[in-house]
Amino acid sequence: EVQLQASGGGLVQAGGSVRLSCVASGLTFDDYAIGWFRQAPGKEREVVSCISRADRTSYTADSVKGRFTISRDNAKNTVYLQMNSLKPEDTDVYYCAAGNAITSAAMRPQAYSYWGQGTQVTVSS
Repeated sequence: EVQLQASGGGLVQAGGSVRLSCVASGLTFDDYAIGWFRQAPGKEREVVSCISRADRTSYTADSVKGRFTISRDNAKNTVYLQMNSLKPEDTDVYYCAAGNAITSAAMRPQAYSYWGQGTQVTVSS
């Protein structure tokens, strides 16, 4: 069974840092691009950052550029999202997703085939 498990979220004060992890199983990790998305209640799911299957291209949303960094470790079937200088507006549920038909860093949720349950990041003001 394909599973994506996001972890690392929690409560952090503004200006702090956290690193999210997405561990995949049940798939050939090297063949998949991975994206991080966030979704607040009542709002649409939005891309945060994504990385290609070959780690050759990546995309980071303007709202988090310079603060968040995506990386992947194919040997560990894991993608990370390093989140620095956190702001209260970063509070959200963060989801990781995998897609095997993606040749570059894709921004649309529709491009991804598998989704994890998400991990909550709460930034206190």
